[in-house]
Amino acid sequence: MKPAILATAAIAIALFTGQAAMAQSADDAKWVGQCLIDNAGGAAEPIVRKYCVCMNNKMSDNETRSITQWEKSNPAARAACDKEAGWR
Repeated sequence: MKPAILATAAIAIALFTGQAAMAQSADDAKWVGQCLIDNAGGAAEPIVRKYCVCMNNKMSDNETRSITQWEKSNPAARAACDKEAGWR
């Protein structure tokens, strides 16, 4: 099961970086890519991608924590991005 999740995450990252990298910096793409991996299997890939981009956009450019770490201390942002992405 894990190889399938990793393969799905790799495909998601490839799709994300191919479609959205032009709109984001390399640093943003890195953080969103990690968020996609961290949330693989939680929802459909387009929903997870939209959630991760939303969370990344809410974070300061100077933030050093990952999206997954940051969301734990920012429940209001998480709830807003859940709603925007259609996750919950």
